[in-house]
Amino acid sequence: MKVVVIGGGWAGCSAAVAAKKAGADVTICERTDLLLGLGNVGGIMRNNGRYTAAEELINLGAGELIKITDACAKHKNINFPGHKHAWLCDVEKLEAEVRKFILSMGIKVNFLSRAANVKKEENKISGIYLSNWELVEGDVFIDCTGSTGAMDNCAKYGNGCVMCVLRCPTFGGRVSISAKAGVEDIHGQRADGTRGAFSGSCEIPRDSLSPELLKELGEKGSVVLKIPAEDINLGKLDLKVCQQYALPQFAENLVLLDTGHIKVMTPFYPIDKLRKLPGLSNARYMDPYSGGKGNSVRYLSAAPRTDDMKVIGIDNLFCAGEKSGFFIGHTEAMSTGTLAGHNAVRYLLGQPTLVLPTETAIGDLIFYANYRLTTAEGRKVRHTFSGAEYFERMKEKGLYSTDNDTIKERIEKLGLKDIFDKELV
Repeated sequence: MKVVVIGGGWAGCSAAVAAKKAGADVTICERTDLLLGLGNVGGIMRNNGRYTAAEELINLGAGELIKITDACAKHKNINFPGHKHAWLCDVEKLEAEVRKFILSMGIKVNFLSRAANVKKEENKISGIYLSNWELVEGDVFIDCTGSTGAMDNCAKYGNGCVMCVLRCPTFGGRVSISAKAGVEDIHGQRADGTRGAFSGSCEIPRDSLSPELLKELGEKGSVVLKIPAEDINLGKLDLKVCQQYALPQFAENLVLLDTGHIKVMTPFYPIDKLRKLPGLSNARYMDPYSGGKGNSVRYLSAAPRTDDMKVIGIDNLFCAGEKSGFFIGHTEAMSTGTLAGHNAVRYLLGQPTLVLPTETAIGDLIFYANYRLTTAEGRKVRHTFSGAEYFERMKEKGLYSTDNDTIKERIEKLGLKDIFDKELV
């Protein structure tokens, strides 16, 4: 049984791990020379409801990547506006650690392998054509191509190519595998109806901060800098993809987080204004390079799917991550990726696919995001365990918890303990 995962971000890596553990031969096709994609400039874990979801993954038997992020955490239990008990991971270490783990499992990773088209027979995909026309054949495919890029989309819906970590000019833009297979994508929107949304943060190098500010960040993990009254722009909050950060505090202050690089919690911020703030007189952007003017545009397309992560209309195609419903965050990508990888093997074996019950935070998020995509208003909403609309639902349903025993008991009562840690073949 050959499972081909297109895209090596957090969702793709999680799908590959789950499929491999279930007993398949697994190949990842990654268009760049790095795994993790946008995860190379992320690093925020376990904040708010993500703590619950991380512990659910561990108890479901899919905690390997969570344990890697935990081991790479520079700061634990950090609070910043609107967020509690966050763990901040060192993004300078994560990719290498994940790559070593993926390869140690015997998963094949084809780097510099940009998917360009599909070979299709009736309602099944039989192979993926790469940009060099090499054909990668498989029995089942998982679309983890994300929702960001290419350059023309950032120009059309944003402020142009801002030279972000995805590096489209070098490696080529993403291609929607589901769309190439003939399935019409669902388009995400902003409040005003414009497609997509700006990525919610930038990165600046550590050595561009003053020693005093760098020391404070090293000790606390986060620092909040007051923005001068003349520079406050509340309108920018509507641009952000990360609606959990669309709070007045993020317009009136500049929030910095220590994730190896220094994360600046704003979609973009003019460099002359940035350098007015204490400790940032020498600041410069490293991702995106044009962070003074814009950011990458995300949430341009998602595939229609069922709650087992199968793409509607193609018999042997699953999806995960941003491609499966405008999810925000590493934990969300791991959750959807794990279910997609596991169910890909169930499908090949002719077994009923698994739908996680809504009594779990992960199952409820997957269900709720799918339901919201059926409405015009829902296409303007992004979903995350860490805040905004879904976190409020999570609390109302009593799913949010930071008690490990309570989370473990929930999974055990549902008969799902270590469900993803079992070989199916």
